[in-house]
Amino acid sequence: MTLATKTSEAPRGDKHILCDALVDALPHPLLVIGKELSIDYANTAAEDFFQMSAGLLCRHSLPDVVAFGCPLIALVEQVQRNGTTVNEYGVELSSFRFESTKLVDLYGGPVPVPNGGVMVMVQQRSMAQMIERQLTHRGAARSVSGLAAVLAHEIKNPLSGIRGAAQLLEGERSESDRTLTQLICAESDRICKLVDRMEIFGDERPIQREPVNIHDVLDHVKHVASSGFARHIKIVEHYDPSLPPVPGSRDKLVQVFLNLVKNAAEAIGESRTDGQITLSTAFRPGVRLSVPGSQARVGLPLEIAVEDNGTGVPADLLQHLFDPFVSTKPSGTGLGLALVAKIVGDHGGIIECDSRPRYTVFRALMPMATGDTTAEPNETET
Repeated sequence: MTLATKTSEAPRGDKHILCDALVDALPHPLLVIGKELSIDYANTAAEDFFQMSAGLLCRHSLPDVVAFGCPLIALVEQVQRNGTTVNEYGVELSSFRFESTKLVDLYGGPVPVPNGGVMVMVQQRSMAQMIERQLTHRGAARSVSGLAAVLAHEIKNPLSGIRGAAQLLEGERSESDRTLTQLICAESDRICKLVDRMEIFGDERPIQREPVNIHDVLDHVKHVASSGFARHIKIVEHYDPSLPPVPGSRDKLVQVFLNLVKNAAEAIGESRTDGQITLSTAFRPGVRLSVPGSQARVGLPLEIAVEDNGTGVPADLLQHLFDPFVSTKPSGTGLGLALVAKIVGDHGGIIECDSRPRYTVFRALMPMATGDTTAEPNETET
């Protein structure tokens, strides 16, 4: 393979052209680093990853592209020093081109070019991290389940007594004192509502499943949103009409996507005139999830996405977005997305969020209905 920049116009044979085409077809970013850490080659995936053209990348050195002290620089220097292959896993890669740090695996090795060089391949850990985070989210939801059962008994009963006493006092107090008793009643009601929402996490009954047309669910959600909280926002549909049914509860799936669309509308805000929410579906046959503790693998080929052009999710909250009591809203309880993760998990699926300013997308990956839809979904929890 001719290790020149993609912009080089030097003549090359058919084999060299084929080699370059194969390297460009790789789904992972690939760089060739020369002396003094110069970037001598970048494939198409590297252009997308670093958001720079190959010509521009090859006019810079590696320290110009990645952050100071980046582990990628140390890996290249180690390969140059020892002349051996080096692999590093779970490395945080930072660059001024990125909105936030990316978690990647790095593979580096020497290449036989006249002045010596190091080939680096970067593999972003997207799907692996998605599954790992999802299991964490479910564990957090289970911890809330136990907490909710305790709160329901230990808090709601005393609150009823407090509220009743405040109502009795209200008739005997002056107008100024009456304001305080009304405050006690209002705060007691607010706490009861919070506990009621948490009780949902304690519901461990199996879902009564049936084949559900996800497009009917999304159409219902769109109608509700367009008639109310999202009437000022354009809602676009990109559907795969051949998508098979989802095994699950129609009402609970409506609850999931109505919550996601409502969050999207709130992220856009009422003052925006260019707000847009996109509902999309797609068939991804290659997505399969290993079941912990067994050799089974669960197919999750159905992708349902809710995308918006709102303010985005802060990078420091993104990894914890589905944890209970984590919210981007000043007045939010942080239970909405935790409940979404629980319902999707109860259906045997996973959900993940990608976000940057003016772009946020929630993707739910779900199983498709088979002949037996009344049985439990494939268990994906430890």
